[in-house]
Amino acid sequence: MRILIVGTAFPLRGGIAHYVSLLYATLKKRGHWVHIISFARQYPKFLFPGKTQEEIGETAIPLASDVVIDSVNPVTWIKAGRMAAAYKPDLLIFKFWLPFFAPAYGMIARVAKRITRRAGHECKVIFIADNVIPHEKHPGDRAFTNYAFKAVDGFIVQSDAVERDLLTVDPTAKYIKLPHPIYEIFGERVDRNEARRSLGIPIDAPVVLFFGYIRKYKGLDILLHAMPEMLKALPELRVVVAGEFYGDREEFLTLIKDLRIPEKNLVLATDYIPNEEVAKYFSLSNVVVLPYRTATQSGIVQIAYNFDVPVIATDVGGLSEVVIDGVSGMIVKEAKPELVAQATLRFFREHMEPALVEGVKNEKKKYSWDHFVEGIENWMETHN
Repeated sequence: MRILIVGTAFPLRGGIAHYVSLLYATLKKRGHWVHIISFARQYPKFLFPGKTQEEIGETAIPLASDVVIDSVNPVTWIKAGRMAAAYKPDLLIFKFWLPFFAPAYGMIARVAKRITRRAGHECKVIFIADNVIPHEKHPGDRAFTNYAFKAVDGFIVQSDAVERDLLTVDPTAKYIKLPHPIYEIFGERVDRNEARRSLGIPIDAPVVLFFGYIRKYKGLDILLHAMPEMLKALPELRVVVAGEFYGDREEFLTLIKDLRIPEKNLVLATDYIPNEEVAKYFSLSNVVVLPYRTATQSGIVQIAYNFDVPVIATDVGGLSEVVIDGVSGMIVKEAKPELVAQATLRFFREHMEPALVEGVKNEKKKYSWDHFVEGIENWMETHN
């Protein structure tokens, strides 16, 4: 097949770009012609609270891409649609995660389909929907989403939560459900002792990792509120926070001060973590904690599984579909500090890490990229 992917790609950074890179590589490996149309500007600066929108370091996967789309310039959307049509794709795949991008995606899909149809060639459009209803809602979300979805032939959802949201927005939507694959772009585990020494963490300390962009819905404040109780039982506990603030940094620093969390127990690596550094943070950790208030699915689980690290997560969205309680991690029923503390203390007191690591190794076999791409191929066979 001739396949075009529209979405964020290197050198733009973040989980979506990593996902697109891995999807691209797997499609090529399976013999498809693949190309990417990406963003020249993903967010205007006033909408992007981070320091930079570009990746630091080198990508592990070479990409064939055109850098065209400006998220706030409709002229570039039409240009991207015409460019997409010129490649004569059989399939146009969009990575959809925010209504902010829906007007651009809807226009690109319409232009590409109209031109290819006139040329006597049919181009199917699939949206891989990370979210349908966003975590942080804004006026116009539903209207933007509806506009884009009307140009779509089918959807891929990756959790029951997203499936429910999709059917809420469009009860007649045609879709397939495929598990979110493992993030393999970050390489292999590194030596735990060496990783800990690089951050000055004692070799024998119990270590919890909070990883990823720091946003309200991800509940870092919940984990911080849990720390005083955890430190009473585990005074040598280290909580490593690795990821960039997407909000008021001072609010969290004030909370840390108010809770009187000792400096030695909290490692703040609050800049964007480049690809080359990711393995270090997961390798030094005993467990990843996701105290989310809301979620659909989380790519952080798939990164943790890549490094054979168990996960403690709240029972929101689709997290309990991939974090199997008592097998590959632990599920906390509510996003409350006392429950997060109890689960974390149980993990260490009952020495659960070895058994859960084995559970992760078995569970992650479900989440291969080949399985995901086979699902796309099968969908195309039944819709041509």
